[in-house]
Order: sequence, then structure tokens, then C-alpha cells
Amino acid sequence: MLSRRHFLRTFSGLGVASVSTVAYGFSEPELQLRVTRYRISPPQWPADFKLKIAVIADVHACDPWMSLERIETIVEHTNALGADITVMLGDYVAGQRHVTRFIPADEWAAVLAGLKAPLGVHAILGNHDYWEDRTVQRDGEGMTRARRALEAAGIPVYENDVQRLNKAGRPFWLAGLGDQLAYWPARRYRTVRRVGVDDLDGTLNKITDDAPVILFAHEPNVAARVPSRVALQLSGHTHGGQVRLLGWSPVSPAGQRLAYGHVRMNSDVIISGGLGCSIVPFRLGVPPEIVLVTLGKPASIVS
Repeated sequence: MLSRRHFLRTFSGLGVASVSTVAYGFSEPELQLRVTRYRISPPQWPADFKLKIAVIADVHACDPWMSLERIETIVEHTNALGADITVMLGDYVAGQRHVTRFIPADEWAAVLAGLKAPLGVHAILGNHDYWEDRTVQRDGEGMTRARRALEAAGIPVYENDVQRLNKAGRPFWLAGLGDQLAYWPARRYRTVRRVGVDDLDGTLNKITDDAPVILFAHEPNVAARVPSRVALQLSGHTHGGQVRLLGWSPVSPAGQRLAYGHVRMNSDVIISGGLGCSIVPFRLGVPPEIVLVTLGKPASIVS
């Protein structure tokens, strides 16, 4: 079976640089960045409770593809959306080797600290935030550099944690899941037996009342296990396949159904196409995006 890694490396080597007008890695990134808007009304969410959520996923900070200046532009665009709350879905660390500089965590975190929203900025970690931290992989435990940097910048990081928030007296819960692939590379160490640090049941058991729940999980794969108690799941990780043709992603780490966009399962699921690149600095048919979700209105999508 062709993996995403092999597909992207093969595809990017077939002369596709000639289509630079549509390839993110070979064009002016400011011209490619878009905002994708979803307006949904999950049955578990009060129809008269309007909440706007800005979503940032898969930054993959590195030069030259995701520079600090480009992250500053993303922060500015996100703040301009006027969302009630901003969530970040992980993978701040570069996931490729075609770079001129790996940007240290304290540098990209300081820029992301510029994000502002009335109900705060909230983050989870992604697989690359774990995978690229050699100490954590070797030890099979510990706090990643990415988490330390985010928390030092004043951004709370959720790892199987919840928080109860409210807007105009209307309560809701944020539930952040630990990464499902955190220790995948560490399998080569005999002392490391686990793969993920996620605990879906334990996380949801921390919810103490019947207020609606928003779950953010880096990998969308958990959606099949998410109970209908959750109104909305927000995920990244897939990059929309990073190559998407006529609404189809040739290779997606979460399968075609969970490759990109809005999916209705036990809960509503929105999968962001993300902002950066993994494996190779190339996108085709799935431009980098900031997602804006408005809850409490009829379902529609406008790009």
C-alpha cells in the first residue's frame, strides 16, 4: 500500500514544480492563505447559542516555508475574524527535512502568543510535537519542548483535560485530547510500549454537567469512538491529504471520509486542511487555511 510519505515524495518529484501557480510550496504564501467558514447547528448544541471559533492547525514552523513573518500574518488574519475563542490543533514543529532552519519553539510560540480572543486561546499538541522531541521519544515520557514553550507564552495546553467556559452566561466545555500517535517513533525502544497518550473516556469523565462539549483532537481518527455527548470535534493532521484533486485526497492518514471538511458521525466533525506542510514543502488543490466555525446556525460552507 502506498503511504502518504511515499506518495508525496513521488508526486513532488514528477515535475510538478511546473504548476507553481497552484502549489503552495512554490508560490507567494500570502496569496494562497484562505479562510474557510463553516456554519453548523449540531443537535447537541442550543440553536440560539451563537459561538464563533477560529481554528489554527498544523503550522509546522520552519524557514523558508513557514517563517516567523508568515506566522505573524496568520495571527493577524485570525485576530481579524473576531472569533469568540481560538483553538490550535497541534503540529507547531516542522515535519520535514527540506528546510533552511528549524525554528526554535520559543520563537514560534512568542509569535502565536499574539493571538487574542475574548474567551481565550487554547491548544493541544500534535504528533510532530512529540516525534521531533528526541528526549521525550527516548525516555518514553516527559513534557515536550512545544508544550513548555506554549505554556511559557501564556497559552494553556490541554492533554486529556477539560475546561468549562461561558459566553453571556451560556456554559460549554472544551475538551482537549492527548495525541494519539505521540510515541510512534519510540517503538524502537523496548521500554516504550505505548503509542498514544490519548484518553478519551478519562477526558470526557471530567465533565461534570450537561453543558455542550467541543472536543479538539489532533488526529481525526478518534471520531468513530466519540460519543454523541460531544457536539463538535475539531481536528487537523491530514492537511487535506496535502494533494487534493476534485474533492478527493489520493492519500490521507485518516482515510477518505476523514480527510478534510465537515463530516457528520456521532458528532459533527470538522477537519482543517491546516497551514503548513509535512514530508515535502508542497500543496496542490488544498491551500493553507484558517478555519472559522460558527455554531448555532443552519449548516453551510463558504470558502
